Amino acid sequence: MMRQICKQMLSMRARRRLIVVFAALFVASTTAFAKNSRLISDVVTDPLSGLALNGYDPVSYFTDAEPLPGKADFELIWKGVPWFFSSEANMEIFSKAPEIYAPQYGGHGVMSLSRGFLSDGNPLIYKVVDNRLYLFYSFANREAFEQADKIARVEAIGNWQRLRVGSK
Repeated sequence: MMRQICKQMLSMRARRRLIVVFAALFVASTTAFAKNSRLISDVVTDPLSGLALNGYDPVSYFTDAEPLPGKADFELIWKGVPWFFSSEANMEIFSKAPEIYAPQYGGHGVMSLSRGFLSDGNPLIYKVVDNRLYLFYSFANREAFEQADKIARVEAIGNWQRLRVGSK
């Protein structure tokens, strides 16, 4: 009987030590995450293909009724990320002024940025305002933007500077 009680006590001590070790690891990892919570890249890419705008042609947002899927034949690397285009003409236009045609904030959702956090924008939920392309996480985010777009854009600018790569 005494031997059984000793085994249980040793077992409980081992569990406590494991809990303490896991708690310490959890705190250390969340602290490291908080210190390094900057963007990995300035441009949102598709996690499977690595393409900007999930392969959609950025120029087509401005020239066509709907964004057009790009083709691998018309690929351009900008900011270390591959961009696809639906035609050679669109690729040339983009190469001359990429800041005009690329989505604002690298494709991160403008409403999320205005609220102080990052979310990947959906290339099919967008709005062109003042000749700039803005992406949104959801249709509700786009509707909120339409209600207060100027305020959201001002707040997003400040938060983008704070959250982007290389900022201090």
